[in-house]
Amino acid sequence: MQSRRKPPCSGYRIIFLLCFLFVSTTVTARPFVLILSQDDLKDGPVDDSFDDPSSVVDWDEFGESDGSSDEDLDPGSWRPIFEPDEYNSDRDGAKAFMYHHFAADSGNTQSKLARAYTYSRQELYEKAVILYAELAEAAVNSFLISKDSPVIEPVRIHNGAEENKDALKKSRGEDDEDFLILEYQAQKGNAAAMYKIGIFYYFGLRGVRRDHAKALSWFSKAVDKGEARSMELLGEIYARGAGVKRNYTKALEWLTLASKQQLYSAYNGMGYLYVKGYGVEQKNYTKAKEYFEKAADNEEAGGHYNLGVMHLKGIGVKKDVKRACKYFIVAANAGQPKAFYQLAKMFHTGIGLKKNLPMATSLYKLVAERGPWSSLSRWALESYLKGEIGKAFLLYSRMAELGYEVAQSNAAWILDKYGESSMCMGELGLCTGAERHQRAHALWWQASEQGNEHAALLIGDAYYYGRGTERDYERAAEAYMHAKSQSNAQAMFNLGYMHEHGQGLPLDLHLAKRYYDQALEVDAAAKLPVMLALASLWVRRNYADTFLVDIIDSLPSVFPKADEWIKNVIMEEGNATILALFVCLLTVLFLRERQRRHAAPPPQPNDNIVN
Repeated sequence: MQSRRKPPCSGYRIIFLLCFLFVSTTVTARPFVLILSQDDLKDGPVDDSFDDPSSVVDWDEFGESDGSSDEDLDPGSWRPIFEPDEYNSDRDGAKAFMYHHFAADSGNTQSKLARAYTYSRQELYEKAVILYAELAEAAVNSFLISKDSPVIEPVRIHNGAEENKDALKKSRGEDDEDFLILEYQAQKGNAAAMYKIGIFYYFGLRGVRRDHAKALSWFSKAVDKGEARSMELLGEIYARGAGVKRNYTKALEWLTLASKQQLYSAYNGMGYLYVKGYGVEQKNYTKAKEYFEKAADNEEAGGHYNLGVMHLKGIGVKKDVKRACKYFIVAANAGQPKAFYQLAKMFHTGIGLKKNLPMATSLYKLVAERGPWSSLSRWALESYLKGEIGKAFLLYSRMAELGYEVAQSNAAWILDKYGESSMCMGELGLCTGAERHQRAHALWWQASEQGNEHAALLIGDAYYYGRGTERDYERAAEAYMHAKSQSNAQAMFNLGYMHEHGQGLPLDLHLAKRYYDQALEVDAAAKLPVMLALASLWVRRNYADTFLVDIIDSLPSVFPKADEWIKNVIMEEGNATILALFVCLLTVLFLRERQRRHAAPPPQPNDNIVN
């Protein structure tokens, strides 16, 4: 008979996220690691689709469009979601997919994302890859050039066990205390603070609304104070025409000044201007290649990427698809989103890499999720910070439907944390407790499918305790095994516990010890619980069928009762005060008795004793 035991040591976790098979990333979604075997590389024809050097999406560039609004890039889908007229309580996955199907055919970007994500979960990669390729191209067209990622920062509002207060504090935009201090320093003439404020406004980071005019103003002031990094950004601003009239000549001047200050990423922008012939007398591929190489030699991802484009297309160099692929891999490992896009095209078409639709789909998805429609995450975060939990849950749920892992995780956490305040809608109104558990379980499961090891751990807990689903130790073990494969120390500990007690796994003390040891290797914070677990194993091995084993087995049931008694009796405000006074009194009495003993005179010799 299986007993109800709680795997201990639930207070420590390592958050380590794997996006997909060969792309690993932490909670902050950086850095990427791409590992391709020699079998993935191939010799193949290069078709004409790669031969257009003016293709907008190929270069790491400043862009030539007039700057379409976000509403144009994401037609017909934002306002009704952000300001819904009413909640829809009728949840029907098949009906939702049908509506997304027709909306996607009519050009609705978010419906295309939802449809593509559904196809990818069903492993219908032939259909998913087409939609994700279209969305990825649109996303790439919206990117800014920078060595930093230009996308809206995805913020995980929790760190697994509790609210991620540090991340939330840094996402309050102009109301953040740190931002106000930085702004004050900038106003007092601090050049570094001016540059940082300009960065926040230019890229719209840390909850600050993007404002090119303010960014230009702060960068200009910083340059006047001798801040060299602002020179490169001014070059980009003039090249893009962001908040000013486009002027390639000024752009080249600022980039040249920046490069002389050893800002090597500026070489990448200069190389692009020579490729296009902007701000210079004529196109010069040789000079462009030299600048890209200078950037690449100094570990600038944009330089590697653009060298890859030159070799892919044969611009100024001999066409070499294999070499281009190697450049793209280096750039992708440094977080260059367009490099992922190029590798996705290679996997999709089979040019340069063996055709692999699952990989192409994963890479296209990674790029597509960086498009302007990702601003939904900002609205969701702003709602959460304002205490509008229901609206935040609605928006995160919407993004979860589109396939955003962070949103799936956030929506699930809100359900678990806030309960009825989440405004989750069920069959007959607000969700019941069971419906919330089921909804959270589904969201955690989706996040787990995308490599969120904490989600896999929570799924294991759900099956272990029967939260929102039937208790199933075997499925709990499967979920823990998935989290363990992603180096989760808690999952390793739980697997050891289940082997020790024969819950969902064979009773095997040797395997239990192996998992406990692995947990300690991964996380040094697990030392105490692992030592206690190993002590328990020693007792079981040497004193089997004795009362000592019975005592150990009784601890999981005794501990919750003791914990509840401490909270309800000992830690009750009045009792806690009396207990504290009693402890103080005992301490005083002990110290006085100790002092009295030390102060007592030594005994005098007896005069009646004759020597």
